[in-house]
Amino acid sequence: MIPITLRLNAQARAASVEPHHTLLDVLRDDLHLTGTKECCLVGECGACTVRLNGRIVDSCLVLAVEADGGEVETVEGLAEIGRLAPLQQAFLTRGAVQCGFCIPGQLMAADDLLRRVPQPTRPEIEEGIAGNLCRCGCYYQIIAAVEATAAGAVIPAERADLPQPPVDQ
Repeated sequence: MIPITLRLNAQARAASVEPHHTLLDVLRDDLHLTGTKECCLVGECGACTVRLNGRIVDSCLVLAVEADGGEVETVEGLAEIGRLAPLQQAFLTRGAVQCGFCIPGQLMAADDLLRRVPQPTRPEIEEGIAGNLCRCGCYYQIIAAVEATAAGAVIPAERADLPQPPVDQ
């Protein structure tokens, strides 16, 4: 076991890891942050996208020991606990969330794009999320959510014109 420390979602964290464990393994299994999804394990799908030292990476391709001393942000770090970031809210109100499996990676990629290019064009958005696959085919809604966030046109959930779930009696 190798001890590592990192700054995870703005908090100091430590773990003891096997040399072959990926950052994805440690985030999910050791640090219990399950928002980052495990899917292809070869860097093709983007479901495990996180920010490491200011750059987005596929956490399935990064050994945990490579993150030692680094700063990691996961989807759980995009907003305060109990709140949604404007981008997350836009994904909900624009119908970009279907099965939800790709959403953490899509959010991290879109957030990265918006940090670099606050007013991206549609082609820039398409390129910014290109490393993230959506099996439900929600690219139109995902792009609309990113555009709405960039335009500051995010609708609060309580005012969104979306079907409301049934209330249990």
